[in-house]
Amino acid sequence: MKKGIFKFLAGLNKIILPSFTKRQLDISKASKLQLVIIAWRAYVTMQSLD
Repeated sequence: MKKGIFKFLAGLNKIILPSFTKRQLDISKASKLQLVIIAWRAYVTMQSLD
């Protein structure tokens, strides 16, 4: 059940949130909001893979 929710969130993230790797964003120059989005996407991805 938990894994299914995170898989849904991962798909939603892919559609809604921007991909910073495609933009070749430098992490050291990222704003706080961009860092929060990166962390959220990483957390959801890790939870959906477990």
